[in-house]
Amino acid sequence: MSKQEQADLLLKVDHLTVRFAMKRSGWGKKSYLYAVDDVSFEIKRGETLAIVGESGSGKTTTALAVARLVHAHEGIVDLDGKNFLELQGEALRKARAKLQFIFQDPYSSLNPRLRAEAVVREPLDSLDAVPVAERQAIVDRLFTAVGLRPEQQRLFPHQFSGGQRQRIGIARALATQPELIICDEPVSALDVAVQAQILNLLRRLQGEFNLTYLFISHDLGVVQHMCDSVAVMYMGKIVEHADRMSLFTKPLHPYTSALLSAVPSVDKKRREATKRILIPGDPPDPVNPPKGCRFANRCPVAQPQCSQSEPELSEVAAGHKVACHLVDEKAISPL
Repeated sequence: MSKQEQADLLLKVDHLTVRFAMKRSGWGKKSYLYAVDDVSFEIKRGETLAIVGESGSGKTTTALAVARLVHAHEGIVDLDGKNFLELQGEALRKARAKLQFIFQDPYSSLNPRLRAEAVVREPLDSLDAVPVAERQAIVDRLFTAVGLRPEQQRLFPHQFSGGQRQRIGIARALATQPELIICDEPVSALDVAVQAQILNLLRRLQGEFNLTYLFISHDLGVVQHMCDSVAVMYMGKIVEHADRMSLFTKPLHPYTSALLSAVPSVDKKRREATKRILIPGDPPDPVNPPKGCRFANRCPVAQPQCSQSEPELSEVAAGHKVACHLVDEKAISPL
């Protein structure tokens, strides 16, 4: 990697693993559920990477581990040249200012006992990086930036609508002037009309504040609107990673193809041209994953080799990685 490429890279995650110990019955061997299993990805400055997948795929746990909100068993989270997982004390406090989180639920993520201005000012008070005399001016600017009125600063969270509460959450995330913001399904709890407003706000703020987003979502329509590149997760592993255009126009992994075929469309010609791919059965036991590909028991084109050995995530085209035995160097989907 050249010096310029290193300078453009803000976040580099290598072999991230998160596991949770399972309760033992009697004297049985201790077992673990690997919610995130050897996950790697990169995000360039000013860009947005989406991690998508069904519920239980590990996408939110990945985001929480990157932010050190859950413990990572193994791996490296290189944030602006430093391993964020190894930082302690004052170095960690300073690094936390570079990374902030927008949570999924705008109802439970705000302290109901604090007024809106105190909620937004809280990161400044906690990190103590800005002089006390300057903090109110920052809060004023952030309320304006996210589309809230100055007089609303004195209100409590229950006095706001869901969309307004998420705007408060966004303002709070911006308070420390972060470089990376992790958006954990930031619009899934909102009405459809409000979702568009919040997504457009996030895009505008990205340009104004030169932000980088790690965007967690299960909604591929939202992802197509927001992101530069997409990583698809299934049972704790990334099965496909590509730029947005490549992934939506030429998906290679059968699981990705199935997800995209389920996206609704108002375009009649597109609906007629899209072949609906059904995924039968249930995912295997995450505590005892199968030997080979974890999608093999549900894959409509699985071959014997798929159940024998686990496919590696390898690059089959420029910037397009896929973990599938049935995709060769010609980058042709098996479906």
